Amino acid sequence: MQVLERKSFAAPARGHVFDAPRLSAAARILGALSVLAVGAVHLQQYDYLYSTIPTIGTLFLLNFAGATAIGLGLLAPLERLLGRLGATAHALLALGGIGLAATSFVFLLIAERTPVFGFQEPGYDPAAIMASRVAEIVTVVALGGYLAMRSRRGEPA
Repeated sequence: MQVLERKSFAAPARGHVFDAPRLSAAARILGALSVLAVGAVHLQQYDYLYSTIPTIGTLFLLNFAGATAIGLGLLAPLERLLGRLGATAHALLALGGIGLAATSFVFLLIAERTPVFGFQEPGYDPAAIMASRVAEIVTVVALGGYLAMRSRRGEPA
C-alpha cells in the first residue's frame, strides 16, 4: 500500500510573502516622486513660457511650490519623527498630492479648449504637456493606491 504524502498549505517562504507595509511605502514613494515631477514640469514651463502671463504664471509657480512641499513631505520619515501623527500627516499629504495632480490635469484639459483666467493653452510644448499628464495620472494612481492600502490595513486615512 502506498502512503500518500501530506501536503502543507503553510505560507510560502518569507521572501515570497506579500508585504503590505512595503508595498504601501513603495506606492507613497512613487507618488512623492511623481508629484515632484508634476512640480518640475510646471517650473520648467514657467521659466520657458508662462512667467510673463498674468495669473497663469503665478499659478505655475504655486503649483511647483505646492508639489515640492507635498513630495518632500511624503518622502520624509514622518512616522519616525512624529509617531502616529506622522502616518496621519502622510495621509493628508497624499490627499493633497492627489488634489494638486487632479486639479492640474483638469485645468490643462479646460485650458486646451477654452480660456482660463483669460488664457488658452496654445499647445506650444506637446512633450511637456504629455509629461505633465503622465506625472499627474501616476500621482493620482500611486497615492490613491497608498491610501487604499492604508485603509485596508485599518490605518486611519
